[in-house]
Amino acid sequence: MIGVEESAFLETVDRQPILDRTLEWAAINSGTTNLSGLRTMAERLADAFAGLPGEITLVDPAPVEKVGADGKAHAIESGRHFVLRVRPQAERRVLLTGHMDTVYAADHAFQACDWLDDDTLHGPGTADMKGGLSLMLAGLEAYERSGPTLGYDVMINSDEETGSLSSAPLIARLAQGKLAALTYEPALSGGIMARARPGSGNFAAIVTGRSAHAGRNPEDGRNALVAAADLAQRLHAARRDGLTVNPARIEGGAPNNTVPDLAVLHFNMRPRGPDDLAAARLILDDAIAQVAAAHDVAIHLHGGFARPPKPIASETQRLFGLVSQAAEDLGSPVSWKDTGGVCDGNNIAACGVPVIDTMGACGGAIHSPDEFLIASSLDMRAKLTALVMHRLDRKGLPA
Repeated sequence: MIGVEESAFLETVDRQPILDRTLEWAAINSGTTNLSGLRTMAERLADAFAGLPGEITLVDPAPVEKVGADGKAHAIESGRHFVLRVRPQAERRVLLTGHMDTVYAADHAFQACDWLDDDTLHGPGTADMKGGLSLMLAGLEAYERSGPTLGYDVMINSDEETGSLSSAPLIARLAQGKLAALTYEPALSGGIMARARPGSGNFAAIVTGRSAHAGRNPEDGRNALVAAADLAQRLHAARRDGLTVNPARIEGGAPNNTVPDLAVLHFNMRPRGPDDLAAARLILDDAIAQVAAAHDVAIHLHGGFARPPKPIASETQRLFGLVSQAAEDLGSPVSWKDTGGVCDGNNIAACGVPVIDTMGACGGAIHSPDEFLIASSLDMRAKLTALVMHRLDRKGLPA
């Protein structure tokens, strides 16, 4: 039940400003590689969040490398990450996270918003997650009208869509010692919240063989392309319950009259839980050793499991109990279920902090030109943020 004290600050939440901000931010292309767009988005976020009582900083990204078709690791640039710290000396503190980047590059055809009906906004990043960032801010503004004592950090990174590689150290640092965390990924279909998530690792296996003439002395060569294909087949065959493996791309090769001495296999592995993660590492080591020996090639592995599996601990269940009760009291009950996707919630949970990572807007078709946002979810989810923060403040996690 919503109390009189709670009603007072919840009634200050208004949908229109949240929607206006969402439309403004969705009009800014902030694809992960669009550094200019990310810079603009970070500036807009700093302006918008400046009304909260805290200190804003833009944090430089950690160094990140990516393997190219030449088999060499090249530095890649990332945008700066937004951090707001409110009441940093408070004994009890919460972490709220989101991302300013989208999957739509500067030259992508999907750049503008339009209305599909009175409640359905079609547009790039509207659900994932410009709407989520906007409602997070509205929820915190309402919470600040409740006589707050909780401290909190807001972290909005620029590289979530590519695995948060340049922001992972920042996330881990900010998560330390937090009572709980809320992450503003969009809700699953039907407004459902994400429960457990698998881990995820992105890899590049750099296979080095030996070149030779394909007609005169092919036996002197060591075909890196064939070895990479063999590795892809072995990894694909290792799929099982609790572990998905996706060989995604092979780069390299040589002219038709040359035995290729270089190939790069890019692949993804998703272990469901900690035991599956340990098994995945053994499978990977074994497959690489067998292929290297069978083809007399060298294989160097680049990458790792940047997203640890996110099982559900008892404290996370307690946090969901608080969130679900708040949603029910607001007249919008929620359920939760396991999902195959990954996000910054994985990294936060690995720090031992309970996290609900689908506190954002309702919508669908994310990562596609059909992405849409349900506008009526903006004020409801903003109220949910304010109420959850208030109840964490007054009561803490339920027993």
